Amino acid sequence: MRRWPRSSRTVDAAVAAVACAAAAGRVAVAPVLPADRAPDLTAYLIVLGMGLALLARRRAPAAVLALVGALFFGYHMLGYPGGAPAVPLWVALYTVGAATHRRTGLVVAAVILWVDAQSRMTLTGVGPFDATLDGSTVVFVAALLLGEVVRGRRERIALLAADRDRTLAQRLTEERMSIARELHDVTAHTLAVVTVQAGVAADVIEDDPGQARAALTAVRDAAGEAMAELRAAVGVLRDGSRTDGPVPTLERLPELAAGTGASLTLQGTPRPLPRAVEATAYRILQEAVANAVRHSGSGRVEMVVGYRRDGLSLSVTDGGPAPASARDGGPVPVSVTGDGDGVDRGDGFGIRGMTERARGLGGWLRAGPGPAGGFRVRAWLPG
Repeated sequence: MRRWPRSSRTVDAAVAAVACAAAAGRVAVAPVLPADRAPDLTAYLIVLGMGLALLARRRAPAAVLALVGALFFGYHMLGYPGGAPAVPLWVALYTVGAATHRRTGLVVAAVILWVDAQSRMTLTGVGPFDATLDGSTVVFVAALLLGEVVRGRRERIALLAADRDRTLAQRLTEERMSIARELHDVTAHTLAVVTVQAGVAADVIEDDPGQARAALTAVRDAAGEAMAELRAAVGVLRDGSRTDGPVPTLERLPELAAGTGASLTLQGTPRPLPRAVEATAYRILQEAVANAVRHSGSGRVEMVVGYRRDGLSLSVTDGGPAPASARDGGPVPVSVTGDGDGVDRGDGFGIRGMTERARGLGGWLRAGPGPAGGFRVRAWLPG
């Protein structure tokens, strides 16, 4: 059974006490007509029962309204004066209007309003549109409508809170995906550099120790840069703050080419681009080159960056075999679960991650067989 918070129970007790006291006060000062029965202990016990019933108004609003309504009519059937004990009935009507599940309560309210109107017309001999009758009925309907207004406001507030929660959850998801892409790109690039440079060092360590030392230095630098970027990403995960790390810009493309052994060709006239465009372009090229170095089996990787009037074109082509799906003329998978297609190795952040980056800026990315074999990644970023 649902347990209401202590604060709610305290409010209900206070409301019941105030309603009971107000009804008792109205009974005490109500004018007693010659045909009326003077208020006695029974009248006040009826008022007390109406007040005590309000203690359960949150748990069973329809039942409470039915009980309070029955006591209200019982008071009148015993011949006590006027509509003095109506305050608890107002509260019960308001509660039914404000309740979330109120179909039964509304039926009970309609019955009470109909019985009240009929009894008043019978006792007073007035018509259904008499001002006295209308005034009493309006108060009951107003209490019900007030509850309806409060319920509507609560629902709107709940919907707004739910929308805020969904927006926050979406932002958190996007941030996690962004961090995941950053971590993937950093590790993929670092592994590609380490693979290439360690291979160079192993090949020339006896014949050319100087070149081997330079290759190992490149490995050390790549590892240090990766650690800096990983610290920045972990800082966001830990406390939401970004520490200073290397900023990915197109000025670092020569370093990327040198570290991975890829060739770099610039087309058009280089010009300053928005920071987001440069960072996205660098990450796309970094990921595409890392995939080519790790999976293509080719020693030839070409990067082409074209500065166009309305944006930036990117292309990374390797000389290795195209993925099996691409060779068969089918679509290249965006997220692959380890089928060895040479593009994504089950992490889901290769082509898909690059595509998300490009689309995030209003651009596009396509991946498939190269014109002369191998595999090619092409992208367009407006800017």
